Formats: sequence, C-alpha cells, structure tokens
Amino acid sequence: MGMVKRAGYLSLFLLGVIGGMTTAAASAAEGLSVQSESDVAAQLGIVQGEGNGVTAAYLNKAATRLQGAIMSLRLQGLETEALSYRGASHFQDASGLSKENQAILGYLSAHPELGWEGASGQLFNPLAGLTAGEYDKVLLEALGYRQGVDFEFAHVSDFAAKIGLTSLAKQSDLKNVHIVSGTLEALRLTTKGGKATLGSLLAEKGKLDPASLADLQKPTLRLMQSEAAGSYLTDEKGMTLYYFSKDVADPNACTGQCLANWPVYSSDRLIVPAQFQASDFSDFTRTDGKKQVTYKGWPLYFFVKDTKPGDTLGNNVNQVWFTVQPSGGGVAIGTKPELGNYLTDANGMTLYYYEQDTKGVSNCEGKCLDKWPAFYASSISVPAGVDPADFGTLVRSNGTLQTTYKGFPLYYWVSDKLRGDTTGQDVGHVWYVIDPAKFSGTKAEKASVNTSK
Repeated sequence: MGMVKRAGYLSLFLLGVIGGMTTAAASAAEGLSVQSESDVAAQLGIVQGEGNGVTAAYLNKAATRLQGAIMSLRLQGLETEALSYRGASHFQDASGLSKENQAILGYLSAHPELGWEGASGQLFNPLAGLTAGEYDKVLLEALGYRQGVDFEFAHVSDFAAKIGLTSLAKQSDLKNVHIVSGTLEALRLTTKGGKATLGSLLAEKGKLDPASLADLQKPTLRLMQSEAAGSYLTDEKGMTLYYFSKDVADPNACTGQCLANWPVYSSDRLIVPAQFQASDFSDFTRTDGKKQVTYKGWPLYFFVKDTKPGDTLGNNVNQVWFTVQPSGGGVAIGTKPELGNYLTDANGMTLYYYEQDTKGVSNCEGKCLDKWPAFYASSISVPAGVDPADFGTLVRSNGTLQTTYKGFPLYYWVSDKLRGDTTGQDVGHVWYVIDPAKFSGTKAEKASVNTSK
C-alpha cells in the first residue's frame, strides 16, 4: 500500500475516511502519538536537510559521498572542527564546492586516519553515489568499531547486522531517507566497549539536543526487505505487520479464532519509518475494547506462525492477509462476501473499470468523468499475488494521467463516500469492481478483437 496522488477528489475521500471512523476510534486517535523518523532526526539536529530542511524532496534524493563524509564527522563530533579547517591539504576535485564543503574535504584529506582517502590522483568524487556498505562503515566507526580490526569492508553489512544495524541491508539505491533511518538506528546503540548510547554521548558533547533524546526510546516501526515480500512494515522487534482485506468496510471483521491467529498490534506512541507519513497512522477501539493501530484506515495485525524477525508467513494467506508496504503510490485488496476480492486504492476506496473502454483507451469523458474520476498513482506498490507489471499509465485526451490495470483505465465512483463503499458496482450494467485474479478485459475490447478478426 502507499500514498495515492490525485487531484480534486482527495478532499472528498478524506472526509469519507474520517466519516467512516467511529466516535470511539476518533477519540482513540487523539491519544496515539506518532512521529516520523525524519521529524525526529530534524529535531535532534543530526540530519539537517537543505534549503527548506528535511523535506520529502530532500529525503528522495540520492545520497552522495559528500553527505556520507559530513555525517561521518557529525556522528563523531568533529564537524565543527572540520568546518574551521584552513590547512593546505585538499582533494583535487573540491574546488567547485562551497567553502564549507571545501573545508570538510580538506579536513578529511589532512586526516586520512578517518578513512576517507580519495581515489587515485587525490580525487574524492564528492557527488558520486554513496553505497549502503559505505554508510554502514560510517555508522560502525561512529560507534567505535574500526575497519581492519573489528570488520573488513567486504563484509561490513554482515558485521553491521550483528550489532543491530539492519535498516540499510539490501538497499541498492541509497537515498537520504535511508540515511535518516540508519542514523537513528545507530544513535540508539551502545558504543563499542561502553555503556552509553551514541546518542547520549553526542548529547553530552553538546552535539545533539538532549531534550529530544527521549524520542529515540519510543517504539519504532521498521521497514524490512525480502525477495519474497519486497519492502514491508514490522514492529520495533522486526515482527511483520499485516492488514486484513475483509476489514475494508468493517475494522472488526476479524473476531474469535481469527484474532487468536492474528493478534492485534497496539501502541500508545510510535515512530514510523521516514518512507511513511505519520498522519497515515491512527488507532481505534475495537468492539471488544482493545485498541488497535491502523495504517491508512487498515487495522494492523501480527501472524501467530511468524516466530522470528523477518518471517512473512502470513503474506497472502487465503488471499486476504497482506504485508504493509511503504507510501509512495499503490493499491490494496478489499474483500466482501458478495464480491470476493477487488482492487482499492491504498486508503481502501474502491476502483472500477468501464465496459466501454478498450485497452489503452478511456471512453469516459466530460460528465462521465465527473461521476467516475480517474485514478492515478505516480508509482505502484501491490499486494502479494498481484503483478506490478499489470499496472501502467495512459495519457488522457486533456493531457492528464490515469493508471491502468492490464491496459484498462481505473476509476473511482463519486457516490462512494466511505472506505469499503462499492455502490458503483454494476451501475448501468457497465461499471464493475476488479478481481485481479479474474479480470481479463472489457466487453468492448473483446468485441473489437472479434470484429478485427
């Protein structure tokens, strides 16, 4: 699941989602404290962003070697000293940088023991991409571990995982958002041979805001990866969280033995990965009196057969249980007895197809589109069992974009007010929900193919 970007129709859906909450749920939501890792990092002062601060645009930028070098100095309490550097030692490719960054690289050139030797010819390549292994090395050295003594660079990620640095594992395209997660993870760890955490030591040196250190102790959801499940959300211990497709209209759909197999996830305060929006998390009070955390309105559960961190045995169980994927754009699965499984957006709002459309062509224009707004997500994440390759994008006649499934345009229905509403089903005998396992095209497409033959 992920955040879906769409114009015009967003405010209506937000009202629907809020309207769908019970009074008890709304009351409970006020008691849940949720922060994003990016907010915590900014409050600590450990990640400072650029221009407007730690923004979404900044978080989505690729991490560079220069940023890795700055963070290395900051985490070792050496940044202020480095910024004052006026010596003669410099990397040859530092001249195009700001005076502050030239001082940083000059300081690193003068202190090769810090491990930032340049390539041949004294080139630092400051704007080259930073790798996950390189940043794991930065974090390990900030914690007091040394390459060649405690670990070898060829196995740096394996060693990092052993001491509790796992957030960068398997990240092939390192971005600033990953820098945030990895840095906060390191601040919570005890330094080598010591009893204090890295965060508390930096606070003692005046390098971090000590008033914000308490935030590091809050339960922190984690974003993990596997070949089978892709990116997925876990609790602070690495135990996978799931959503139940039958909860789309009734968040209490799981009862009795279901709850015995799928225990609810509950917390009073949370820090969520920087890839997620804090505002997407809430909680509600179930009919049995228990509180349960929700993501985009979907109640979150554990699976009783997951026994260790990283287990995802509950993913796609009975085609109604799914892992939670990061924000950025996507779809989810809803389930009703009379309809079976059907596609929704990430917030649980139903998606439809139009029988008059053909592959790659929308025949809904004008007043039709007023009633059936186009669905568009700039990127797609999908539940298990759904092929992401089946989703695409078409350009409408007015130049706007629309997401397609197996080539056919996807729509909302204006009369669906709440998550789980399916009032557009069979309207005019031409509008229908989409069971991703059964959908094979429209009548118009099949008629067109037959005619062409």
